[in-house]
Amino acid sequence: MAELLAEFPTPVASRDGVFYTARACGAKAADGLWHGWVEFTPVKGGPSICSPRETTQPNRVDAEYWGGGLTPVYLEGALQRALDGPPPAAAVRHERSPFVGVRDAALDPFSVYEKGERLLRKQLGALSSWHLVNVVVVYGLSGEPVESLNQQSAGHLIELIVRGVRDRQRVRHG
Repeated sequence: MAELLAEFPTPVASRDGVFYTARACGAKAADGLWHGWVEFTPVKGGPSICSPRETTQPNRVDAEYWGGGLTPVYLEGALQRALDGPPPAAAVRHERSPFVGVRDAALDPFSVYEKGERLLRKQLGALSSWHLVNVVVVYGLSGEPVESLNQQSAGHLIELIVRGVRDRQRVRHG
């Protein structure tokens, strides 16, 4: 159920000169986090409109803090987002960008391997198993499903990574 987090006394003008009163609202989501948005009501009457979700906060206190800190410039942007409606759905892309997910890996095993297999093994040994699984998945070093990889020992994952990197380097350098 939506709750009022903050009200703003100064009306906000849209690009076409219509004035709205603004209220920061929030609600607790199923996952326990609080989602916040801004509701706008035309000063001269009419139905209210809401911005899309503007924030996610860990609790109501933080959601109230967010709402209380909204500036007039922020409210103008939120009003425009509310008036624009949801963005058009992106076209489904079937090809995979080589950059998707790279930031999720704790290290680039190929660049470390260039400095030596021993260094790669040492750095991999310092990672937790879930980091090792991310390295395997992000760099496509195994066809095993993630669920299966998550069941493997750190030693197995390290060997899988080292072997995968070594094999690809051989192919690349002939």
